[in-house]
Order: sequence, then structure tokens, then C-alpha cells
Amino acid sequence: MADRPSFVVQDQTEVVEFLSARLAPARRIDTHGAVVFLSGDRAYKLKRAVKFPYMDFSTVERRAAMCAAEIAINGRLAPEIYLGVAAVRRGSDGKLALGEVGEPCTDALDWLVVMRRFDEDGLFDRMAARGALTPEMMAALGARVAAYHDGLKPVVGFSGPDDYRQSVAADVRQLREQGERLDPAVNEALAVALPAALEPFVDLVARRSAAGAVRRCHGDLHLRNIVLIDGKPVPFDAIEFSERMASIDVLYDLAFALMDLCERRLGALANRLLNEWLWRIAELPSAPHDAALALLPHFLSRRAAVRAFVDASSAALGGKDSGTARAYQRMALEFLQPSPPVLKAIGGLSGSGKTTRALKLAPQIGRAPGAVIVRSDVERKRLAGVALEERLPAGSYTPEASARNYAAILARAERVLRAGHSVVLDAVFARQDERQAAEALGRRVGVPFEGIWLDVPKDVAQARVAGRQGDASDATPAVVERQFGYDLGRIDWRRST
Repeated sequence: MADRPSFVVQDQTEVVEFLSARLAPARRIDTHGAVVFLSGDRAYKLKRAVKFPYMDFSTVERRAAMCAAEIAINGRLAPEIYLGVAAVRRGSDGKLALGEVGEPCTDALDWLVVMRRFDEDGLFDRMAARGALTPEMMAALGARVAAYHDGLKPVVGFSGPDDYRQSVAADVRQLREQGERLDPAVNEALAVALPAALEPFVDLVARRSAAGAVRRCHGDLHLRNIVLIDGKPVPFDAIEFSERMASIDVLYDLAFALMDLCERRLGALANRLLNEWLWRIAELPSAPHDAALALLPHFLSRRAAVRAFVDASSAALGGKDSGTARAYQRMALEFLQPSPPVLKAIGGLSGSGKTTRALKLAPQIGRAPGAVIVRSDVERKRLAGVALEERLPAGSYTPEASARNYAAILARAERVLRAGHSVVLDAVFARQDERQAAEALGRRVGVPFEGIWLDVPKDVAQARVAGRQGDASDATPAVVERQFGYDLGRIDWRRST
């Protein structure tokens, strides 16, 4: 062990060899912080005796506490996976033995997190590699993460402006410490660009913290920590080892998955995830999530930087090439490149395909991961305080309610645009003054505007709305019939089918 990396502080060879013999694992997984043994229907995670600036597993006592914390924290997100902790101890005969889950032990040599095994082909990083991730999975993940974030209590004392500055400095230091495993020139560019991307928004950071956006989140929500179980995405392996690292802005929590999808050139899926999360997450009136998008390039860059030095550390442990780490490093710099926002509006009667067109168009517009889709159907449900899939009573669709709804979508779009992010407006826009208001928004904010009007035969529109399930729109074939009688006025937007 004379050549072991400096961050490995204790020799665990005896325990690892015992577990390899005792469990006869079908496979062993080695990371920078753990050794995982897959045996039968269970997985056993041994925390490595390592000490990083951001993670300390250097003593048996510390590892015991962190095993217990992992069970407690991950149980909220993935109770179907996490079972409990078990001790590795030395018996009276001098031989090592493995205790039962939950069995107390006062003289353990080490501790294990015990989990139910799942089909590893369902891990999102593997599914991404074989092209198996779908927009529907991203929608389900966005809904699950939004509900999880909404269920967390705000915390104080973390993620203020000085915390951000210190974390950025630590990230830069750890990038540099990787030496030639990472590109030194890119590290130096990030050392300048990361602080520069933060400083204009430190007041926003403070407002987000005061508004309750900082919570004890998952903290490590990349694709390798999400798995499909029974057709549903399940995030697991949340950070247990650092309250500071996991007490973060909820948007920064989501940013890890967004970054990972972007690095794999799956921008359309990242865009779907972001939009679903934004549609579902509860409002923070004093520091809206829309306004927080000004921080998203910084968040994405930091997530890529973290993955770069973590993967470089793992490569050092295994004596492997760090090409993947360098790819994340380059991506960290790419996220900080400017991309001016634009505003597009898609109008058309119900069933004309507005949302389908918006979802296709949004990933191609503006900075990563593409434009925010501001849907009138979604905004209407949010204003009413009901779930997106819940139908509103017919009396909800009055001219006054429609006016409030259009004012709300324009206000939301303006917040997003002023945060530097592009927008696609998705609404009927049946009235000429509604279309003119969208055009005026572009002029007021000073961004390029394009309006698109979708034409569709009535029978096609009626068939589409009749076949919808689980959508925010309440349109029916009867609604379509009525809309086709509207006086639409002069339509100056580019017409399309």
C-alpha cells in the first residue's frame, strides 16, 4: 500500500478480502468513496477509509455514523432499496464475521450499508448510453424531484454568498490538485470564469436563501444515482457525509442531472426534465425559481467541475485513463459561454400541436438546456392551486380568468428572460391583443421575438384532444368546436402546420 493515493488513510485490505470471500459477489464496484459487493439479492456498501476536503470517512466511528445517516437520508427517496446497516467484527476465534442488518455491535472493525439489489440495466447512466431514456421518464423524474423538494424544510446557515465563494474556491483547488489527470489550461480558465459567473448574482443568492430555497437535498443527483424500478425513476445514494454539501438551492440539486444529460448530448431530455420540474415545483414568491435561472449556468458549470475532479480521483484509484473527467472539465467551461435569450410564441387552437412543437423547439434555443416553456394550461392550474392533471370546472374558463392567465404567463416569461434564459410561450393566443402583448414583451425586454401560428383541420384537433391522458389541458372536442367559431383577427405570425 506504499503507492496508495494520499487521500486513502487506512488499510482496509483485510475487511475487503473477507467480504470478497464471505459474500462471493457476482460483481464488485469500486468508486473513490466506496466498495460495493453485489451478492444474491443484496448489495453491501463498504465506505472507503478516505479523507477528502469534502468527505471524511477516515475512522471506523465516522464510517458507522455515515452508514446510519445514509439509511436515514435515502429512506425518504428510495425506501424500496435501503434496508439498514451491518457490522464487520472479529470473533473470539480471531476470524472476521458479518453481523445481521440492525444487529448492535460495540467493537466493529467496519460497517456496511445493506441494500436490495436492483437491475443495473435500469441505471440512468446505462440507459443513456444505450439510448433508452425517454421524455416520459424525464417528466416522471421531474415530478418526483419537485415533490421531494417541496417536502423538504428550508435550512439556514448554508448557501449564502460567502458559502458560494468558498465552495467555488474549493472546487478550483481540487481541480488543480488533480495535476495532469485534468487539463491545467482549462482549470485556469475555470478559476477565472467560475467566480466571474457568480459575482453579478450574489444578491440573488442571498434572496434565494432567505426565501427558503436552500434545503437538505439529495446533493448528488447525477444519472448514475437514478434507477428505473417498476417503470418509475428512483433517485438513490443521496449525500450523507456532509450537511454543508447537501444543504443547497433546490435548483442546484436538479442541476446535476441536467448537467449529466447535457454532457451526454441529451439536451432534449435535459430540457424536458427542467420544464417538468419548473411546472411542478411550489412557488417562492420572494425569490421565484424562474428568476433563479440566472444562476443556472454557474450551477451547471460547478456540477461538471465536481464530476471532473471526482472522476479524476476514481481514475487515480483504479489506474485508469481520466478522459471522461476531462470531458466534464471541458463541459464546465462550455456552460459559462454567453448565449443571449430569445422569445418565441406558439399559438393555435386546442389540438393544433402547440405543446408538441414547443417541446421539440425548446431544446434548440438559447443556453443549456434550452428554453423554458411557459404553458397557459400549466399556469392556469398553478393559479388555481390544483394538480396539473386535475380538471377544472367549466366555470373556471371565463374571460376574466383568461385575462389573469395571460397576464401570469407573460409575467413568468419576463422573469425568465430577465434571468438570461430563453422562453417559448405556449398558449392559444386567439385574440389579436394577446398576440400583440407577447410581441410587446419581446420589445420591452429587448430580445428577438418570433410568433408561430399552427393551423390544423378541425377533425384532427378534435381527435387529438379526445386522446389526451394525464395532460394539463382540459380541452375537449366540444371546446375545439367552439374555438373554430372564433374571430381570430389578423394573424401576422408565421403560419405553420
